[in-house]
Amino acid sequence: MTASLLSALSGSRDPSAPEPGPVTFDEAAKQAGDAAGWVEQNWSTWLNTGLRIALILVVALVLRMLVRRALTKLIARMNRSAQAVEGTALGGLLVNAERRRQRSEAIGSVLRSVASFLILGTAGLMILGAFQIDLAPLLASAGVAGVAIGFGARNLVTDFLSGVFMIMEDQYGVGDSVDAGVASGEVIEVGLRVTKLRGDDGEIWYVRNGEIKRIGNLSQGWATATVDVTVRPTEDLDRVREVIGTVADELAKTEPWNEQLWGPVETLGLTEVLLDSMTVRVSAKTMPGKALPVEREVRWRIKRAFDAAGIRIVGGLPLPADDAPAADPSASVAPPSALASPTSPQSLAAAPLTPPPNLTK
Repeated sequence: MTASLLSALSGSRDPSAPEPGPVTFDEAAKQAGDAAGWVEQNWSTWLNTGLRIALILVVALVLRMLVRRALTKLIARMNRSAQAVEGTALGGLLVNAERRRQRSEAIGSVLRSVASFLILGTAGLMILGAFQIDLAPLLASAGVAGVAIGFGARNLVTDFLSGVFMIMEDQYGVGDSVDAGVASGEVIEVGLRVTKLRGDDGEIWYVRNGEIKRIGNLSQGWATATVDVTVRPTEDLDRVREVIGTVADELAKTEPWNEQLWGPVETLGLTEVLLDSMTVRVSAKTMPGKALPVEREVRWRIKRAFDAAGIRIVGGLPLPADDAPAADPSASVAPPSALASPTSPQSLAAAPLTPPPNLTK
């Protein structure tokens, strides 16, 4: 039996086997009847399995289409709400419609991918079950492989999950100035795994979302412009406050600083008093991301106003020459030498000794 099977598979005939005789009509009819009986016996099972697979595929595709359409409508509704808020007063300053659109599109893409994976994955398992395939070993192997991949790619999973929650919570977006601890700068791209920052010197930082333990967003809500002015301790504080108040009033009426200021420029008071200087702090609430330009403009205007009012800033203009004390004319004269007087003890000690007289006769 084995030799016949091997010879049949190899295409060669066993020389010891008898010559096959011609197939009779009765044998052909019997074989055809057996094949027809086998088909007739199993066609219902095939039809049932095919219909079940077709039904699973149709239900999965329809459900996937409905879920994706519902998610698309939800994202469109979020975009319309962002545009409606943008049309209100200060809406363009508080809500960035483009940022909201990008955020909603990213969330929609993640949700659509997760929904498609779950629906099609479940449909695939149901199709394998329809073929009478035991799914227990397959699921066990998939579980072990998933655990191994999870341990090997735990950093990738951490980055991905951190990116998903960051986008959903709207912690920061493109155009925001942030301090991520490991790097700081302006956000130029937000991904599910990596965030790109443009540093102050133009460099681009690629920060993994899983490495961000804390985030400081300088572009949400409002910012604070703080300026410290150091003057001499002899200056009149009331005069200093008056000059700074005049500068604040002029700044609040000048374009474009009147739009960037969200509160008055206030003199908070003294923050430090030393023997040779004292520091006055000036603060103002500004638009997000506009604190540095406002600080530069406030310093510029205060310096010019102080120069016009005669208020001296430490490290500024030097004192005039007439205010300095007169120099002592004897400071450049060398002190007299003790050896100049022949009767001084120093001169006597330095004089040569005279030989004693000859006492021998």
